[in-house]
Amino acid sequence: MAPGPSSPLEPWPETVRWEPVSRDLIWVELLQFSFGLVVVLVGLGVGWALTGKWIFGLALVAVLLLAVLRVIAIVRAVHAWGYAERDNDLLVRHGLLIRRLSIVPYARMQFVDVSAGPLERAFNLATVQLHTAAAASDAKVPGLRPAEASRLRDRLTALGEDRMEGL
Repeated sequence: MAPGPSSPLEPWPETVRWEPVSRDLIWVELLQFSFGLVVVLVGLGVGWALTGKWIFGLALVAVLLLAVLRVIAIVRAVHAWGYAERDNDLLVRHGLLIRRLSIVPYARMQFVDVSAGPLERAFNLATVQLHTAAAASDAKVPGLRPAEASRLRDRLTALGEDRMEGL
């Protein structure tokens, strides 16, 4: 008899082969974050330059410190993403403070989307989005190379059709 899971978020670690997402997703996430950060920093810098009030300088330092923490969180969050294909379902895990494990049965999938925004395309990445009847159970796998995203989409579609309930 195979050993059971060691925690609810790590099912059957000996039998599940987790696939990581591309580390290039880190750059996509960092660039998205930096766009907003630049706007805030410029606003605070202009406020400090125009008024000379120390509170703007203090806010600049605080935002920069929080930005460093966010960069660390982005790197760790990308490393936390993973997916595993099993015989009857797809496992998707992610999250740092709040770990999330989604188990999506192939038979319950209604359709599978592959998307890629401008930054994802610039880094040759795509996202596979799984849709089920229950909106809360939808799962996504970001940071896949387009060939892997297409392969996963085609496999999930074929398995869903084989089960003749979902897709």
